[in-house]
Parts: sequence; structure tokens; C-alpha cells
Amino acid sequence: MSSEKKNLPPLPISVQGGGKPPVKRFFRLTRSFFSRGASRRPAASVFGLLVLLTAGCAVGPDFVRPKPPQVRNYTGNPAPEETATGAGQAQRFEMGEKIVEEWWRLFNSPELDAVVRKAVDENQTLQSALARLRQSRENLRAGYGVFFPQIDSSFGAVRQKFTPTQFGFTGIGSSTFNLYTFNNTVSYVVDVFGGERRQVESLAAQAEYQKQNARAAYLTLVGNVANTAIAGAAYRAEIQATEQIIGFEEQQLRITENQVRAGTVPFSNVLAVRAQLEASEATLPPLQKSLSQTEHLLSALVGKTPEQWAPPPFDLAGFTLPVQIPLSLPSELTRLRPDIVAAEAQLHAASANVGVATAAMLPHLTLSGNYGWDSTAITTLLGPGSNFWLMGANLAAPIFHGGTLWFQRRAAIEAYQAALSDYRQSVVAGFQQVADSLRALEADAHAVEAQYESLETAKRNMELVRVNHEAELVNYLQVLSAGIQYQQARLGFVQARALRLQDTTALFLALGGGWWEPQEAVPAESENNVLPKFHKPDEIK
Repeated sequence: MSSEKKNLPPLPISVQGGGKPPVKRFFRLTRSFFSRGASRRPAASVFGLLVLLTAGCAVGPDFVRPKPPQVRNYTGNPAPEETATGAGQAQRFEMGEKIVEEWWRLFNSPELDAVVRKAVDENQTLQSALARLRQSRENLRAGYGVFFPQIDSSFGAVRQKFTPTQFGFTGIGSSTFNLYTFNNTVSYVVDVFGGERRQVESLAAQAEYQKQNARAAYLTLVGNVANTAIAGAAYRAEIQATEQIIGFEEQQLRITENQVRAGTVPFSNVLAVRAQLEASEATLPPLQKSLSQTEHLLSALVGKTPEQWAPPPFDLAGFTLPVQIPLSLPSELTRLRPDIVAAEAQLHAASANVGVATAAMLPHLTLSGNYGWDSTAITTLLGPGSNFWLMGANLAAPIFHGGTLWFQRRAAIEAYQAALSDYRQSVVAGFQQVADSLRALEADAHAVEAQYESLETAKRNMELVRVNHEAELVNYLQVLSAGIQYQQARLGFVQARALRLQDTTALFLALGGGWWEPQEAVPAESENNVLPKFHKPDEIK
């Protein structure tokens, strides 16, 4: 038994405003109340007892928001204040600053901004998340109804044949009559131990969970649009560079074939050039396929089929690399990422469900009343002498349920433990994503720097070979070779730059995407663009 208790979370059966067990507190309050002579004042006694019974008692744990991890850095070693200078641009991390709400506008791409707006307006996954949020809020409003009396009214008309033989009388003829009934009932559940309040608390936590899910769907949608647009622009640039390489190699092949016919070079040179050409041509279809897939994905993200809508032709040069990167404090990350806040809401709901399961083990008090009229003729239904009424209270206490209620509470406690572990794991995963993105941007800066230097070297070499060719110091094959080297260097640079842009997007997403920030002016990098004001869905503000 002792080992079992050690595994249970700190969730004692408690009462708000006092630490005594609810059953003892219930009988202590009632005994104290009646010992003061309340029984001599029946009307006041009932009212006063109800006040005592509903005065803030709620069994189960009061939810306490978990504390954020006590860490100072996202990574094992403090991240540098800025990355290396890649292609003449270093990204600086501004610790403690907030991400702007429209972070994608930092890329300074009007085409991207337009597609994001269309996606937010028409994406069906986001619309589904918003509908589920509205559903959860309506369920919460419905749950509040338990705090009010339940009033119902009914009217019935019955034609009945009555025979005294049913009751053992003989010799008396049967009779047929009509019976009209107009009935009003009132019932009210006295939430003595707060089970209903805990249930509504759980509904409120579920509504918060759906709200954070909608925010996560919004953030994921915007991130997917940005990443896909960057990928499409990169594929388009890679296709252009590959086509240039294929063009150069085709010229090489023609020249080499002429040389073979002239007998100046062996036929093996033709085979070598042709093999290289075929290898280059083989890389083109996968790039074209990937470009088509990005265009189709963008169509799906804006809620359209590829036939209905096609994205604009994104140009990688049209994206500006954000150089000032706001970096939230580690202590604030758990309040900024919607997935972590959603996990916290699930933890809150699980905590409230422990209270619901605990209250189910305790007595339930229901007040009810009935007032109506009976008559054999509808014309006298509301007349004097036809009315009836009753008032009553029902106190029901579970005595023996085969351990069902006890084990249901144990199950609720284990559900809380599972939600707590899920929350902690979501926090760990969130910090991991930020750390990964920070290290990725550091590596990307070095990769872009190396690729940029390779590109510049290949460019200078190509220009030098062209000058030498014009001076008749080299042949045209060397010019073509220099052009191929330049385009291959361009391919590497395009891939490195696209990855740096995508990893920047990943960092914005890992930090929560700035959904909590109010609308701000367009960043200075975008002042030359006329970008309309953006409005995200009201439900997730």
C-alpha cells in the first residue's frame, strides 16, 4: 500500500476554503446549523442549509499552472548573438524580443503575403479547427445551465376506459372518460461538493484546448505556406541552373563529335561527355516533379484544387533574409507555443475530472417541485379544485457499487498523470525544436558563406576564361566547362540559401509564431512594398 501511495500525484480530496474531507465538513456544517435552533424556523432552515451546502465546496485538486523549466539557454552552450556572415548577411539574435505577429512579412515578398491571406481565409483544415473551437465554446455555455433550475412544462390529453373489475369490484359497469393534464416541473441539483462545477471547469479547459489547437493550425498553415513557397522558388532556380548546364553540355557534345570526325580526339571523349549530359538530364525530371508538387500543395493549402488555382511563380531572389531575429526568453516559451498551452489545457481538464470522479463518490442533493392541473374536461382544466402540487428533496448517497466509483477516480488520477507527462514532453519537444533551429541557422550561415565563395570563384573563373577565349588563348570547350562549373556552384548556393530561409521559418514557428502579439506596422525591410493590413481569425486572437 505504501508503494502505491508514492506513485499517486499530489491530488488529495480537498475542499476549497478548507482542508477537511468533504464528508466530515458536510456533517459538521449541518450539525452546527441545526444545533442553533434552525429547525424551529423551517423556511429559513431550508434556505440557510442550501447556502451552507453550496458555499464554495468543490472536491478535487485546484489546478495550478506548471512552472516553466528553470533554464537560461535553449542549447547546452549559450547561442552566439549572431551567425556567421553568409553571402554578406549575418543574422542577429535579439534575446527577450517578441516576434511580430505577421512574421512572414519579414521575407519582404508581396506574393507570399497574398498567398498567406488566401490560405487563412479559405484553408479547410483551419476552418475545421475554428468550427471545433466554436463547438467547444457552445458546449461550455450549455454546461453552465446546470447552475440554474431546470423548468419544464407539459400538456397531455388521454381518453381512457375504466372498469372496476381491475380492482376487484363486480356488478359495476365500466366508464369511459377524458383526462387532461397541464403540468409544470422544477428541479435543481444542489452542487454540494462541486462536482458540477468541476465538470464545467473541465469544459472550459477543453474550450481552451480547442482554442490553442486552432492557433496551432493557423501557425502550421502559415508556416507550411512560407516553406512551400520558398521550396518552389528554390526548385525553379535549380531547374534554370540545370537547364543551363544541359545546354552547355549539349554544346560540348556537338564540338566533341566534330573533333572525333576530324580525328583529333578519340571516341571515348564523346562517350564521357554524353554520359555527363545524360546524368544532368536525369536530374531535371525530379526537380520538375518537386516543383509541381509544391504548386499542388500550395493549391491545397488555400483550399483549392490545382485546376482551380495556381500559385504565383515565386522567385528565390524575391525573398529577403530576416537579419534581426527576435528570440523569446526560455522562461516564456511555455506561454507562447500553442501546442504547449494546449497540453496545459488538457492537464487542466484532467485535473478537473479528478474532482468530478471524487464528487461522484459523495452524496447528491436534488430539489424538485411539481405544480399542475387535472380535469376530465378541457374547459375546467384551470378551474378551482383541479390543481395539484408537490415539493420535495432527494438526498442520494452511493453505498456499494462494486468498487466502480473508487476505480473510476483512480483512473481519473492516472489520466491526470498521463496528461502531466504529455505536457512535460511537449515542453521538452518545444525546447528541442528551438535549439535545433538555432544550431541549424548557425550551420546554414557557414554553408551559405562557403557556397557563396564557391559561386564567386566560379564566376571569376568563367569571366577569365571568356576573356582568354576572346584573346584566342583557350578553346571554346574550356569556356563551356567554366560555364558548367558556375551553374553547378549556383545550384549549391541556391540550395544553401533556400535551406537558410526555411530554417528561419522553422525558428519563427518553434518560438510560437507571434500570434499573441498585437498588430504592428510593417517592418522596415518591407516599407517599399504596399502590403495590405492583415486580419487573422477573430476566434484565435
